[in-house]
Amino acid sequence: MLRTVAEQGSLAGAARTLGLVPSALTYRVRQIEDALDVLLFDRSARKAVLTDAGRELVSEGNRILADLEAVAYRVKRVATGWEPRLTIALDGLISQRTVFELTEAFFALNPPTQLKLQSETLSGTLEILLSGQADLALGVVVDHTGASGLQSNTLGEVPFVFAVAPHHPLAALPEPLADTLIAQHRAVAVADSTRSGRGVSLGLLAGQRVLTVSDMQSKLEAQLRGLGCGFVPQCLAQPYIEAGHLVPKRTERATRVPKVSYAWRAGVRKAPVGKALAWWLAQLDSPTTRHALLHAHTAF
Repeated sequence: MLRTVAEQGSLAGAARTLGLVPSALTYRVRQIEDALDVLLFDRSARKAVLTDAGRELVSEGNRILADLEAVAYRVKRVATGWEPRLTIALDGLISQRTVFELTEAFFALNPPTQLKLQSETLSGTLEILLSGQADLALGVVVDHTGASGLQSNTLGEVPFVFAVAPHHPLAALPEPLADTLIAQHRAVAVADSTRSGRGVSLGLLAGQRVLTVSDMQSKLEAQLRGLGCGFVPQCLAQPYIEAGHLVPKRTERATRVPKVSYAWRAGVRKAPVGKALAWWLAQLDSPTTRHALLHAHTAF
């Protein structure tokens, strides 16, 4: 209530937002002020401006409300076994088609759990899991050995191929392409979604010009247009190679075949995972599902 007053800048505006008559809201604010024996709003101005005490109360109130929400989350999970929310971090290597097929099957259970699918890349996929902002991460490609509180399993391997558009200067040059030659041409790179640090850069050469995009699909589109060169997942590139829209090129560097994992946060004090996470983990036990998550990138 106090936060709404501060955001609206007036008791009348806050009353409309909260569905209260102004007198009722004024009475509630005064009740809090009387209980604390402080003024929360400076009434000398035309707007309702928080005093220093008011700002402190709103700040601490936000923290307390978050704590209460967390308690309610745990209570509900204990009572029903279902998580109120489940957040899944998805790296750009993961097939969206397969994820949505799994989501469709999950919703067919009519669970009480709200589902959030969040796109991430490289170390950001693991970071959001470690920070507690996600419950399950699909497509972890950075080293996560030694990360406390996590369990993980292997999804599989994703071969990469160096490919350029037919009209790109590298397309007509003899193979294998040397790094000194590749470095003369712009690379297309996917930005790491990490919130801290510089993140991870893969496949780039020293001094090489770079076009940075937000996801793997954008990287593929940029290379199809001849805006740069680089390694792309074989499963994504193959249809365009067969259609003649991309030209694969052998390089002196070894072809990347990263190992891809999925990871989830372990239960506290060996408590079992919630029913929603358990369902997703059960689907990931299937080799067919794991393969589809990495390789079924065809259109819907």
